[in-house]
Amino acid sequence: MDLEEQYEKIYRYCYFKIHNREIAEDITQETFLRFFKSNYVDNGKAMQYLYTIARNMCIDEYRKQKAETLKEEVIYNYSEDNIIEQISVKKALAELDESDRELLLLRYVNEVPVSVIGKLYRISRFAVYRKISQAKKNLKDKL
Repeated sequence: MDLEEQYEKIYRYCYFKIHNREIAEDITQETFLRFFKSNYVDNGKAMQYLYTIARNMCIDEYRKQKAETLKEEVIYNYSEDNIIEQISVKKALAELDESDRELLLLRYVNEVPVSVIGKLYRISRFAVYRKISQAKKNLKDKL
């Protein structure tokens, strides 16, 4: 497992969930600290374990900041068409269920294998394929 690559993927996952760069960085660092402190025995499930830690920490952070509205970053140096497209995609993603957004992030942004997603959600890989197909259809409908 390439830790540097996984670090970036875990960071993107946390940032997607939290929408705050500093907090996502902190959660990512804490995720890896907990991973290394856990005396993890490599049984082929390291990615699943990392995502489980990160997911739980994001949930904890969300609960802490539930009353606060999280700030969105301002986009610089983009063309008007690019900004409009990003806003459209962001709006469509916001209209999706949390589970659909998370599945699309894991599969297409972080390129997590379907087998790992299935183990993370405790469902078969066929169920993962169905859920991802449904999430893509829902996103397409929103766009």
